[in-house]
Amino acid sequence: MSSFNVSLIENVESLEERLSRPSPGVVKLFGELEGDIAVLGVGGKMGPTLARMACRAVSESGKSRTVYGAARFSQPGLKESLEEAGVRTIACDLLDRQAVASLPDAPNVIFMAGMKFGSTGAEAMTWAMNAYVPSLVAEKYRCARIVVFSTGNVYPMLPVVRGGAAEETPVAPVGEYAQSALGRERVFEYFSRRFGAQVAIYRLNYAVELRYGILLDVAQKIEANIPIDLTMGNVNVIWQGDANAAALECLALAQSPPLTLNVTGPEIVSIRQIALRLGELMGKEPIFEGTESETALLSNAARAHRLLGYPAVALDTTVQWVAHWVMAGGPTLNKPTHYEVRTGRF
Repeated sequence: MSSFNVSLIENVESLEERLSRPSPGVVKLFGELEGDIAVLGVGGKMGPTLARMACRAVSESGKSRTVYGAARFSQPGLKESLEEAGVRTIACDLLDRQAVASLPDAPNVIFMAGMKFGSTGAEAMTWAMNAYVPSLVAEKYRCARIVVFSTGNVYPMLPVVRGGAAEETPVAPVGEYAQSALGRERVFEYFSRRFGAQVAIYRLNYAVELRYGILLDVAQKIEANIPIDLTMGNVNVIWQGDANAAALECLALAQSPPLTLNVTGPEIVSIRQIALRLGELMGKEPIFEGTESETALLSNAARAHRLLGYPAVALDTTVQWVAHWVMAGGPTLNKPTHYEVRTGRF
């Protein structure tokens, strides 16, 4: 077994602190930014740590502003924990037009609401969440700066040797989730062009932490002696804390017409090689099945790295953290990413 050469994350409290630690760029921006911040869809996988990061950046910047967090809050205890962190929570069904209209008039908005998993068989709800809700929010906040979470799934699969889709790559979404995600982008673009809303389209591909993500999926299969499918042989990942910081910094980049930005790590990550590294750390031999396809769903984030800088947490650091977490029996969200899906059906 290989020894670990980074400081390890031992518990959920330390993990939450790391994921919500604001970057110097976020703190600087919050010292210059005017007005409050509304995080819509704060109850998802990334929302809680992003909202906490915003609150910490407000405190460290010395400016007085409110961070609002709106969601249905179906997860027990989440509303209370966000309130303790300084987030002003608002229980809100974003499908309710009147509820959206009554949200605070914050000039800075992070839009994170959407539906992916379970979209197959619930296509109508998927389109409602991914295209109808954006119309309500874009109308409400048509004078605001809005960072719109989207996905690299709007791109086609490309030959791995091409290095991933750039923002100029023509979109070609496969499946109704990806199609409706593109619908979300187009709705915000329409309101931006018509009313002048300052918008940044944030195409993420894929955020990882210790309780969720592609690295965890692979490590859990190694631990359980489950074969790892190599058909989707290459992926992109970014530490969720870095993804949070990039999203908040995108408030300064919002414009009309919208700016589109791919957000992910700089590497094309080989599933085979990352599994071998995890296996080395965990003292177990990965089991593989299938062979790598020549194409994969990959994004080129060179523009984001030029504008925002490289992610602060290196890939191998995250790999070591995940390996230790799985070996120690750390809790997970029990939500596989289904990164290996090539049909667009989630």
